[in-house]
Amino acid sequence: MLEETLRRGLEAMRLPCSDEQLHLFRVYYDLLEEKNRVMNLTAISGEDESATKHFLDSAAPLMKFSLAGKCVVDVGSGAGFPGLPLRILEPGMRLTLLDAQQKRVGFLSEACAALGFGDVQCVHARAEEITAMREQFDFALARAVARLSILAELCLPFVKVGGAFLALKGPAVTEELAEAQRAVASLGAAVEEVFEYAVPGEELQHNIVVLRKIAPTPSRYPRRFAQIKKSPL
Repeated sequence: MLEETLRRGLEAMRLPCSDEQLHLFRVYYDLLEEKNRVMNLTAISGEDESATKHFLDSAAPLMKFSLAGKCVVDVGSGAGFPGLPLRILEPGMRLTLLDAQQKRVGFLSEACAALGFGDVQCVHARAEEITAMREQFDFALARAVARLSILAELCLPFVKVGGAFLALKGPAVTEELAEAQRAVASLGAAVEEVFEYAVPGEELQHNIVVLRKIAPTPSRYPRRFAQIKKSPL
């Protein structure tokens, strides 16, 4: 059952969760399952799989960082991961969900309405093309979007100096880190740490790569996506 899997998992992660928050996860899950039949939002379905691979994994940044009162952007949010589970668990964060596909942003807006999250911004835009939100956020987040060398150029421009980009990654992060070193430095950041964590109910180790913003990102970045993809920094 969704609620029991979440309750046990969050307890193992030492993250508090009230009955009301569990109810919000249920509302989110039911809407996701309904819309996924016609929109193909995620390949993962079922209560246990969704609770473990989507909701608990998305909650992992709270094991390391306090997001209360922080401005957070979820880049390439898709079906709302990790942003919406984090917002359920930390009502005090100020969240923006960003995605390039209008149908996904439509779903995100509907989900926020169902959850009562009138303060969450849902933005339809390509990350490399939107300039109004440049260096406005304490944290940028991305989960399962692209390799780190590409993600860094898409996400770090959103982060203010002193903030951080948190990239949620699987176990094979060492190679990505090595190839992204030049990009990270060029974009005004430094690798602060790689936070390893386990998702209750899964055997694989997971990682959050923490890129701390130490200087403004040069104005020439980000480049057009075709150029980023063809020639990563």
